[in-house]
Amino acid sequence: MKQNLIPFERVIEEMKTAISDTLTIDKDTIAPDSSLIKDLGAESLDFLDINYRLEQAFGIKMARHFIIEHIEEMFGEGTAVDSNGQLTETAVKLMKIRLSSGDESGGSFELTPGMDMDALPAMLTVKSMSRAVTDILDSLPESCPVCGASNWKTEDGTHVICGGCNAEAPYENGDDLIKNWLERTQHEHNIVNT
Repeated sequence: MKQNLIPFERVIEEMKTAISDTLTIDKDTIAPDSSLIKDLGAESLDFLDINYRLEQAFGIKMARHFIIEHIEEMFGEGTAVDSNGQLTETAVKLMKIRLSSGDESGGSFELTPGMDMDALPAMLTVKSMSRAVTDILDSLPESCPVCGASNWKTEDGTHVICGGCNAEAPYENGDDLIKNWLERTQHEHNIVNT
């Protein structure tokens, strides 16, 4: 269900803190549209640290793989990236649907078939990564699987617990969310020829 306990603005602030602490840069220099690589100088290993900090901040598990890797795993090698390392039309169609399903991150991605897949990480912004966090937070179940109560709450603004038994919110992990979304999208749009 779409949770309303942690607003997107709070997620952005926590994202800025995670990036600032990882890259040891002034938090005030980080804007929602900043590219983590081009504007802030993040390297690939920095993403692991940022993800870890976000997991600690929200009690979630971030995706370990990008959507491209999940497309290849689910629909076969060459489905998302051709032999030259370029995005296929299928990958672009799926990614555009994924990015337009929300609102805030889709606009910063200009995807075209044939573009180099190595260009994708540079497109990640503070806002688009925050949206990935929000997607996980929105997997909050209607009721607590431990006691059945349906009154979730947060006392610190980032960790959601059950209002009945104080159990931590059981979110789906980021990789499972992407896989489930790909299955639903394929069923609804039949984009991948199988």
